[in-house]
Amino acid sequence: MAIVTGGSRGLGASIGEALSWAGASVALTSRTPDLIAGRASAIGELTGHQVVGLVGDVSDPDQVSRVVSEVMDRFGRIDILVNNAGVNVRGAIGEIEPKDFDYSLAVNVAGPWLMCRAVEPALRQAGGGRVVNIASTFGVVGAANRSAYASSKGALVNLTRALAIEWAPLGITVNTIAPGPFLTDMNIPLKDSEHAKRVIANEIALQRWGEIHEIQGAVLYLASDASSYVTGSVLTVDGGWTAH
Repeated sequence: MAIVTGGSRGLGASIGEALSWAGASVALTSRTPDLIAGRASAIGELTGHQVVGLVGDVSDPDQVSRVVSEVMDRFGRIDILVNNAGVNVRGAIGEIEPKDFDYSLAVNVAGPWLMCRAVEPALRQAGGGRVVNIASTFGVVGAANRSAYASSKGALVNLTRALAIEWAPLGITVNTIAPGPFLTDMNIPLKDSEHAKRVIANEIALQRWGEIHEIQGAVLYLASDASSYVTGSVLTVDGGWTAH
């Protein structure tokens, strides 16, 4: 049984679909009731496996606890957690407000921390499990006008490492995927900008945007027994961006 946060669209929806095709029961979470209900129904109809949509804000401890309780009540176990929910706060350090920086940390760092904390008893009960955190290439490299986002994703990378060590004796592996430039709903409006074109042409080895489905193989690997000897790792899926 797998939980995927931020599963109503983009990478999260694609991850949920991949896990469902692989045979897992899946709970997708989102803050948007209509979107998550429709997405869960569509994936379930497509794959023929049980997919539910749950409303929850990962930055709210009470909502996180409720989501995990609902999953346990419905499925009786949790084996996989994919922390995908996130926000991308852009802007020069003098332009963004402290509340925007705090919001980035609340969703991108505290959210995964709260989810991991809430599912630990269920993973212990299951005898182990897999946690996959979705960070970003900006968690391992820096960029101008991304201080809030890069700080939060860098923190998520180190949260991964800390929990990998803490949970290793429990049979729980914790890894991070660091996606590069994917054509998500957030990025589609930016893809024809001069900046985006320059980055794709000069900094991405494959010289193209990532397609949404190209995240699936990495998630399935880290969520399965194929990665049984992998924990605390960062897997970049970035078209060769960080190879430079």
